[in-house]
Amino acid sequence: MSAPANAPANAPAAASGAPGNNAAPAGTPGRRRDLRSTLGVVIVAGFALIALVGPLLVGDPTAYVGAPLEPPSAAHWFGTTGQGQDVLAQTVVGARTTLLVGAIVGFLVVLVGAIVGAAAAFFGGVVDAVLSLVVNVSLVMPGLPLIVVIAAFLPPGPVTMAVVLALTGWPWHARVVRAQVASLRRRDFVAAATVSGEPAWRIVVVELLPNLAALLGSSFIGATLYAVGAQVGLEFLGLGDLNAVTWGTNLYWATNDSALLTGSWWTFVPTGLGVATLGFGLALLGFALDERANPRLAASTGTGPGPQPTPVRRRALD
Repeated sequence: MSAPANAPANAPAAASGAPGNNAAPAGTPGRRRDLRSTLGVVIVAGFALIALVGPLLVGDPTAYVGAPLEPPSAAHWFGTTGQGQDVLAQTVVGARTTLLVGAIVGFLVVLVGAIVGAAAAFFGGVVDAVLSLVVNVSLVMPGLPLIVVIAAFLPPGPVTMAVVLALTGWPWHARVVRAQVASLRRRDFVAAATVSGEPAWRIVVVELLPNLAALLGSSFIGATLYAVGAQVGLEFLGLGDLNAVTWGTNLYWATNDSALLTGSWWTFVPTGLGVATLGFGLALLGFALDERANPRLAASTGTGPGPQPTPVRRRALD
């Protein structure tokens, strides 16, 4: 029996989920993932712009511009601190140092973790055993007490803060990279590079690590988020350079001036909102990169294609 004449015309409209239709409909998980990543990029880019250009537009954050603890007004949009300094200027200028330390720590953590993890997985044997022992010992050591002790005995400052956080933050990333490189090491392209006589460092840097670009990007975002939170927390405890203007020292001086007891909410709310919003943006970026780097995660959350069925070739009927 022949098909109706109008069947072919209606088929494309009915097959909205055909493979040729690559656009994700509104409200689908793929579209939600794109919205999350876009929102994360906008938030992080906005803070980066504030950190770069903002200090040029506000006054000296250490200058005494008014009476102590003045509420927000037309003259001082975010009010003044307990020392009579402008809260807006301190918030904007503090973003530069905090973001700079966070980015440097994120880069150093990923760099050290990638080198140690890739070397352990690629060379194996004694090298793997020694490096894995170092990583495991570093992981079982309590992180926060170690950071507090090291920061307390070193001279305060952004450089010390970056070194301390980088020294204590790389082991987890090294373990993740080691697992991925150990999986890639058995691939054909690595065997071909080894047979062709390429040096080991070139195989690791040129052949293996580029295949982990999404994973390393996600690790950088996570390490930056960790660094920002740890830096603010340590400086809030008074373990940083209290003469520097950062988000952590802003919170320290607000607590030192009894902002909660006096109801001076404007001395800590802008900095707190800045830390929370930046963390939210970095978390959105990290989630988006995790889903791209991990197909199983994308499939389980419904944002990726997941496992694809094996194509089947059908025989033509005689």
